[in-house]
Amino acid sequence: MQQKANSTFLWVALVMRELQDVQAYDILQVLDEVPTELTSVYWRMMEHMKTLKRRDKERCRRVLSTVVATYRPLHLQELYVLADLPNQGCDVEQSTAMIVKMCGSFLTLREDHVYVIHQSAGDFLSNDADSSMFPLGKCEVHRHVFSRSIEVLSRTIQRDIYNLHALGYPIEQVQQPKPDPLAASRYSSIYWIDHLCDWNSDSSSCGTEVLRSGGIVDSFMRKKYLYWLETLSLFKSMSKGIVSMARLEALTEERASTSSTMEVVRDACRFSMYHKSAIESSPLQAYGALLFTPTDSVIRALFKDEEPQEIMIKPVMQKQWSSCLQTLEGHSSYVSSVTFSHDSTLLASASRDDTVKVWDARSGECLSTLKGHSSWVSSVAFSHDSTLLASASADCTVKLWDARSGECLSTFKGHSSWVNSVAFSHDSTLLAYISSGCTVKVWDARSGECLSTLKGHNYSVISVALSYDLTRLASASWDHTVKVWDTCSGECLSTLKGHGQPVGSVAFSYDLTRLASASADGTVKVWDAHSGECLSTLRCHSLWVHSVAFSYDSARLASASNDRTVKILDARSGECLQTLEGHSDSVRSVAFSYDSTLLASASYDHTVKVWDARCGKCLSTFKGHSSPVMLVAFSHNSILLASMSSSRTVKVWNTRSGECLSTLEGHSSSVSSVALSHDSIRLASASRNGKVKVLDARSGECLSTLEGHSDSVNSVAFSHNSTRLATASNDRTVKVWNAHSGEFLQTLNVERALYNISFDSMQKPYPLSINAWL
Repeated sequence: MQQKANSTFLWVALVMRELQDVQAYDILQVLDEVPTELTSVYWRMMEHMKTLKRRDKERCRRVLSTVVATYRPLHLQELYVLADLPNQGCDVEQSTAMIVKMCGSFLTLREDHVYVIHQSAGDFLSNDADSSMFPLGKCEVHRHVFSRSIEVLSRTIQRDIYNLHALGYPIEQVQQPKPDPLAASRYSSIYWIDHLCDWNSDSSSCGTEVLRSGGIVDSFMRKKYLYWLETLSLFKSMSKGIVSMARLEALTEERASTSSTMEVVRDACRFSMYHKSAIESSPLQAYGALLFTPTDSVIRALFKDEEPQEIMIKPVMQKQWSSCLQTLEGHSSYVSSVTFSHDSTLLASASRDDTVKVWDARSGECLSTLKGHSSWVSSVAFSHDSTLLASASADCTVKLWDARSGECLSTFKGHSSWVNSVAFSHDSTLLAYISSGCTVKVWDARSGECLSTLKGHNYSVISVALSYDLTRLASASWDHTVKVWDTCSGECLSTLKGHGQPVGSVAFSYDLTRLASASADGTVKVWDAHSGECLSTLRCHSLWVHSVAFSYDSARLASASNDRTVKILDARSGECLQTLEGHSDSVRSVAFSYDSTLLASASYDHTVKVWDARCGKCLSTFKGHSSPVMLVAFSHNSILLASMSSSRTVKVWNTRSGECLSTLEGHSSSVSSVALSHDSIRLASASRNGKVKVLDARSGECLSTLEGHSDSVNSVAFSHNSTRLATASNDRTVKVWNAHSGEFLQTLNVERALYNISFDSMQKPYPLSINAWL
C-alpha cells in the first residue's frame, strides 16, 4: 500500500474504506487490483456502483448528482426531499443514510450531513463522470432541485410556524422546536431561486413556463411569499433572500412572458428591501410590515388578510413606493460620509461612532465594521482597484486597510491636527488627505512616502480631490476659496473665488472638464477645470452643502446638505432632477456607485441610505453606528462599503446584503494601530500603554498579550506569510515576535520613533517613509 499510495493520504483513505468489506485472505489481491491514480480509483468506484440493482443504481445517481449540484452539505432530511428518495419502511434519516452508504467512498456522513469526501471527488463527478451523473445535463438537476424545493416549501411553510405569537418576538430569543417542522425545507428556503437561475442559465427557454402568469413561481409568490420571508428570518438569511430576489427580478424581466409575474416579483423585491431590518429582527414583522406598505402595493393587496387584526388604527400610507429603496441601520451616531465601490456592489459609510461600515449595496447587509481609530472618523475612500480602503480621523491619522479582510495595513501620521478628508488617485497609487490645519499632503499609497505638502490657504482645508489623470489636485477651504494644484510640482495653478461662505467639498468630473464645489452658503458651483471659469451657480439647498459628487459618467451631480435632503442635478444644465428625502438629520456625505446606478448618503441620524440613482428610490438603510456617520466610500467592485463615525469605530458592510461584516475596536486605552494577518486569522492591536494584543480575528478571543516596549506602540504589521509580527514604539525600537506563539524574537534599534512599519517581500520589517511620520 505504501508503494502504490505515492504519499497520497486520500488514496490510502479510499482504499482502506474499500478494504473494510474484504476478507483477510483477499486483501492482497484487492490491493493489487486498485490503480495508483486517484482518477482511476474514482472510475473503479463508479464501475462498482454499476453492479448494484437497477433501482439502487438510479438512487445513487440521484444522490450524487444532487450533492454535487447543491451549494452546501445537505442534512439527511434535505437530501431525502431534494433527491426524491423513497421511504424504505424505516426512519427517513436511516433510509437516506443507507443509500448514501451505497454510493461507496464518494460521500461521507458527519453529524447527519452529507459531504463529498474530497474536492477532487467532486470535480471528478462534475467533469469526468459528467455523462454518467448528468445524462440529461446539469441544468436538469437544477430544475429538479428547484421543483422539489418549491414543492416542499408550498407544503410546509405557514404563518407563525414556530408558534411565536407576538409580532415583535425577537429573533435572538427564538428556539428551534423539536422536531423542527422546517428541517427538510431549510436548504430549499435559502437556495430555490439560485437553482431556478442555474437551470435557466443553461437553456434559452426552460424557465418560460414556470415564470408565466399562474405558473409555479407566480403562484408561490402570490400564496406563500410572506411565509417565505418569515422562514428566511427564522433561518437568519434575510440578506441572502434579498440578493436572491434581485436575481429573480432580473430573470423575470428577461424570461417572463407576462407582465403580471414581473409586477408581483418587482413589488416583492421592494417589500423585502424596505422592511428587511424589521423582519430580520422579528420574523412575524413580515405581516406587521403590511401596515407600513403603500396602499397600491401588489404584495399588500395579495396578503391583505394577513394584516394584524389586533391593530385597529392603521397608519395612513402613500399609494406608491417612495424613492427610498432601503434604510441601512447600524451606526450609533451621525453618518458623515458615504461612497460606492466602483462595481457598485458595495457601499461604505462613515460615522461619528468612530466606525466605518461596508454594506452590500443590493441587499443592505453590513459586511464589516472597521474599528481602530482613537477618535471619530471623518472620511473614507476606496482605492480605484478596490484593494485598499483609507480612513481619516480626528485622531490625526489616516489608516490604510485591506478592503477585503479588514486588516489594517498601515497608519499614516504626519498632521498635527485632525485629518478631515482623504482621497485616492484613479490609478490607486496616490493618496491625498487634509488636516484641520492649512495643509494638504500627497502620499505614495504603497510605500507610504510623503511626496508633497501643499500650502497656500489662509484657513483650514476642509476637502480635497484628485483629477482622474492625476495631474491636478483641488482643495476646498474655510477661506471661501478652492485652489487647484499641480500634483507633480506642488505649484498652485489657480484660486477659484465666488463662494460667500466656507467651501466644504470639491470634486472633479471624470471626463476632466469640470470641477464642482459645495459651500456653507447653500450653493454648488461648477467650474471649468482648466480655465477656472465659473460655469454655473446652483442654488439648490437652503442650508450648508456638505458634500458634492459627480456620477462616473459625468452626467449627474449629487449634493448633500444640512437641510436633510440630497439633490441629483444635471451636471451640464444644472437642472434639479430629483430631491431625495428620508433622512431625519443633516446629510453629511454623498457618493455615486461606479456604474452610476446607485447613490449613497450618510447622515447625522446615524444611518446610511442607498438610493436608485436613476429613479430616486431608497433601496437600503444601514444602521449600526452609535454616533453620527461622517463619511462613506464604496469599494471599486461595489461589494464593500466603509462607513466612519465619530465614536472611534470603522464598520465594513456588504452592500448586497446590508450585513455589517465587522466592527474593529481597540484596547480600553487609546489604540494607536491595528493590523490583520494576511491569512485573515489574527488581528493585532497596539496601544499607547506599550502593549500589543493578538486576537482571533473571527471570535475576538485574545490569544496573547505582547509586553516589552517601554513607551507607546505606534504601529504593528504582520509579515506576508503571517508568521511574524513587528511592533514599532516611541521607545525607538522595533520588536519582532512569533505571531502564533507570541514569543519575542528580535529587537531592532532605530534613531528615532517610527510611526509606520511594514514587511518587505523577504519577510523583513522595515520603516516606511520615516520622516513622514515623525
